[in-house]
Order: sequence, then C-alpha cells, then structure tokens
Amino acid sequence: MRSGLISELMIGQNGVSPIVPDVSIVAPVYNEVESIPHLLDAIASVFIHSELSYEIILVDDGSIDGSAQLLKQQAQARNDLRAVILRRNYGQTAAMAAGFNHALGKSIVTLDADLQNDPADIPLLLAKLDEGYDMVSGWRQKRQDKALTRLLPSKIANWIIRRITGVRIHDYGCSLKAYRTELVADMNLYGELHRFLPALAYIEGARIAEMPVRHHARRFGSSKYGLSRTFRVMMDLLTIAFMKKFLTRPMHVFGLLGLSSIVSGGAISIYLTFVKLVFNEDIGNRPLLILAVLLLVTGVQLFSFGLLAELLMRTYHESQGRPIYRVREVVTKDVK
Repeated sequence: MRSGLISELMIGQNGVSPIVPDVSIVAPVYNEVESIPHLLDAIASVFIHSELSYEIILVDDGSIDGSAQLLKQQAQARNDLRAVILRRNYGQTAAMAAGFNHALGKSIVTLDADLQNDPADIPLLLAKLDEGYDMVSGWRQKRQDKALTRLLPSKIANWIIRRITGVRIHDYGCSLKAYRTELVADMNLYGELHRFLPALAYIEGARIAEMPVRHHARRFGSSKYGLSRTFRVMMDLLTIAFMKKFLTRPMHVFGLLGLSSIVSGGAISIYLTFVKLVFNEDIGNRPLLILAVLLLVTGVQLFSFGLLAELLMRTYHESQGRPIYRVREVVTKDVK
C-alpha cells in the first residue's frame, strides 16, 4: 500500500517530528486553485498547537486551472505538504486511492479541497477514532447546498445505500472521514467506490462510527457533482451489494439461480413430455417448449458462471496471499 515516498520532516508541536506522522490529511483536487492556499492554512492552524505530527497530501486530478502548478510551488515551499500530480483526470476515486497510497500516517483523514468541509473538525474525528473505532464518518447535519439539485438527491441516495448495504450511517457523501491506516490498506478502490467507503470498511469487518461535522457553503469555483453520476453510482452500489453478501462465495448466488432455472426448465420439459406421450398432443408450437429450453440453457450458463467466479475468487485470494478473514487483535497470556 505504501509508495516508498518519505518526507524528511513533518510539522509537529515543536516543528520537527518522526518520519512517520501521526496523521495524514488526504484531499483530491480538481480545479480548486483559489481554495488551495486557504485549505493549507486552515489545516496548519488546526495542528499548530497540537502534539500530533501531520502531513498533507493533495492529489491533483488533472486540473486545468493552474491547481497543479500551485501545488508544486506550495510543496517546494512547505515541509508539511506532498503534492501528487496525476497525468490526467481519472476521477475522485482514483485520486483518493493515490492519496491513500502515498500516505505515511498512522491514521488517515480525508476531506474535500473546496473548503466546504471544516478542518477544525479533524481533531474531533481523531478523538472518536481513539475510542476504538476503525473508521469515523462525518455527518453534515446542516448542509449548505441547494435543496433541489443536491440535498434531495442526496437524501434519496443515502436512504437507498443504507437499505442495500445495511450500514446505517446518514451521510455517505461526506468526504470528511478518519480511518486507521491498516483498514485503508485492505480496501481496493475503483469505479466510483469512494462514496461507498463505509460499506467497503464494513465488508472488512471494521467498527464504524458517525459524528456530526460542520459544512460551509462553497466560496470559490463551482461544484463538480451532478445528476449525471447517478447511473455510475447505482452500478457501483450493485457491486457493493454483491461484494457484501457473496464476495467469497459467488457460487451461492449463481449456483442457486442456475439450479432454480434448471429445475424449472426440467419440470416444464417433463410436463410437456407427459402431454406428448399420454395425450399425443402437439407440443412443437407451444410457448412452454421455448420457455423450457431457455430455462435449461440459462440454468447451465448461470451454473457455469458460478464455477468460473469461484475459480477467479480462489485465484484472487491465493495469488495475492490475501486471506478471507481479518484479525483485529491476538491476545495471549503474558509469560513472565
């Protein structure tokens, strides 16, 4: 998970701290050139009187407004900032993954770069994390967004996601979250999965908490979100739902569907055979005959998909040495 990039010094209470910081602040950046200086100052002001050491990792996701150039300048002038510049616009999930891969901290906090999340809430999230949770998610109780285009779709989406994933948090879309680094190392991001991080954490067996955080109106630039993402989000939601229930046992879903289809097709075939042999009726033009054939063929295909998925899953886990379980801790009797 680590990139091998280590900054020489991190900012702490006395100006210098160990190479491994206590917390890494990760934020994707896309066309936020006006917000970046304010964001850096706001984060630094949070830790100026703190005993915690920190690093800031800002990932430029193919900005075209000068954000990348500004980040490079800031990174050369500050020893608390690492600028990660992506070659093109890959999307927020990829930018988040890049930030995770370059983070060195014992804990990781993510937030948006548009100043709508308040860095002053970071110590509160970290304090909650210290209570024994693996992930703490922010809840924007008083969102400063447009009601029709942002708040209403968000409420509907959060309700659907809660119902499907079973993870009962109010605000999946809030980027302000705190994680234990070992949890992040277990989560692989792709698609639009950054918004489903609580569900991915739940799959990994994480203990998740939620707490209210502040939310501010956008000061600079314009929102990058819109209704056009709805289709991609729904497809990734189906992926998460499947992973939650059948990640290590895909045969349970494909096999069940395939077996049901084969049994149904077989039953119809037996009925048609009985009608043909006993009553000597013509079954060649019956829609039931076509249905029986389709069910039998579909059943065999689904069953085959299940076997292939099982083989792929075994290959995935065995080739990476990736266990199908997660150990929280190992306790033994102290030997004196």
